[in-house]
Amino acid sequence: MPDSAANYSFLIYMVVTLILMAGLLLAAWWLGARTTSRNKGIAYESGMLPVGSLNLPRTIPFYLVAIFFIVFDVESAFIFTWAAAWEQLGLPGLIHITFFIVALLLGLAWIWAKGGLEWGPSRRKHDADIQA
Repeated sequence: MPDSAANYSFLIYMVVTLILMAGLLLAAWWLGARTTSRNKGIAYESGMLPVGSLNLPRTIPFYLVAIFFIVFDVESAFIFTWAAAWEQLGLPGLIHITFFIVALLLGLAWIWAKGGLEWGPSRRKHDADIQA
């Protein structure tokens, strides 16, 4: 029976959370200003008016750095968590984290082999352009 009580408490928690979220969204909609003007559509950053186009193209390396950061950030979160529970996990935990790290290293090696880490002009392309 304790499992049944835990299920009900979780269900009550979910219902209360959904009611609270709906109430806050409704209050924001109801209390929010409904006026519009040209100045409200202008981007505002540090008290300076924007100059030029806001739609600047980003290069692929910009996104690669962001993706690598997310991947290695998540990886470090898992490894730090494993390190904090090292004594409780023992040898099975060591085997699991080793498999995790090896899988990430294989992925990194594959990206490296495919040229995903070459963000500047490629040396091979540069050499081909010189010979042509």
